[in-house]
Amino acid sequence: MKLIEKRVVLHFPGFEPLDGAAHRARYERSARQSAAVWGYSIETDAPEAGSDPLSFEVTTGNGAETYPAGWRTKSRIHMVDHDVFVRRLRSGNTLSQIIAGFRSFIQIVLEGGMLGYFRHAWRFGLFFLFPFLLTALAIALTAQIAFLPSCFGFSAWHMLWSGPLGLCFFIFAFLPFSERFHTLHLFADWEMAVALGRMNRADFNEWLEDRADAVRKALDEEADEYVISSHSMGSNVAAHVIGILLEREPDLFKGKRVVFATLGSAILQCALLSSATQLRARVGLIARCPDISWLDVQCLTDSINFYKVPVVAVSGHPDAPQAKMILIRVKQMLTREHYRKIRKDQLRVHRQYVLGPDLPAPFDFTILTSGPMPAFVFANTDEKRIPG
Repeated sequence: MKLIEKRVVLHFPGFEPLDGAAHRARYERSARQSAAVWGYSIETDAPEAGSDPLSFEVTTGNGAETYPAGWRTKSRIHMVDHDVFVRRLRSGNTLSQIIAGFRSFIQIVLEGGMLGYFRHAWRFGLFFLFPFLLTALAIALTAQIAFLPSCFGFSAWHMLWSGPLGLCFFIFAFLPFSERFHTLHLFADWEMAVALGRMNRADFNEWLEDRADAVRKALDEEADEYVISSHSMGSNVAAHVIGILLEREPDLFKGKRVVFATLGSAILQCALLSSATQLRARVGLIARCPDISWLDVQCLTDSINFYKVPVVAVSGHPDAPQAKMILIRVKQMLTREHYRKIRKDQLRVHRQYVLGPDLPAPFDFTILTSGPMPAFVFANTDEKRIPG
């Protein structure tokens, strides 16, 4: 098998309050962990000045300068983050964020999204419901406190103290408690899901077109392999951006080795909405592109993904080539103590796809994006990740 000497990576991170620089810093930390576990060398360069999306070079090797005496791989990584929308959706006051969140909830229910979640991945359906049920319960308790005097037959004048008391409960008790579960952040995530499904917001649509232009320029660089990786909500952004490029240039990837790796993908979070016709069409374009090999990395212990669900078929393309499912276990990547510490935090478990390992495991994000082996070796569980 020919080793990769030069690679171009386009990574679409998930819905997190991190810009390109923060994602690069995380990548560097995770890469150091991976190198220590597998016993190879790695060097992560500073970001390229003025790059948009932020890009940097990663060099991996086994201590020798060149292959075949040793192996050496250079990967240019472009972080196509959507932090601009994370910040925009979280910029309003608490009341406006709650209203926007519940509006998204109603839209998703009316468009059949919730029904689809429970039909295909009931744990994802519970993930969808949880922040809204929690907040609805808090609102009901707040109202109960406010109307408590009337329950005991007291004058309505007593609401002058019970009303503020209920409000204090919501602001000073519930909101801090809810932050443990990232409730308002999840509200914003669902608002973005609706926008990427409906494609009815000019700011989102213009930004996607702009990202497509930037990604197109990155693809002009010569390389042995092109890896388009995405995590969680970033998979929807990636599907739209790559779909836009294929709509413009159907033969864009001809002659290139391209791997589309979706990690803990949330494509069906948006694609199951009845209005998401454009997203589903773009999923079909990617699946039918003969030059793209699609790896869909899923995890049993991650409730925020569609485990064992064929994303291409469920998106309306059962006759198209299906993404190759890669099933992983987070507990195989971490020490027992580390896994025990994080296993109850579902968002933390969900992030592990792009974080460094404690142990050699069948999946490693750093090796996928900057290792010497072609990325598609992850489709074969018996294949070596690092040449010995």
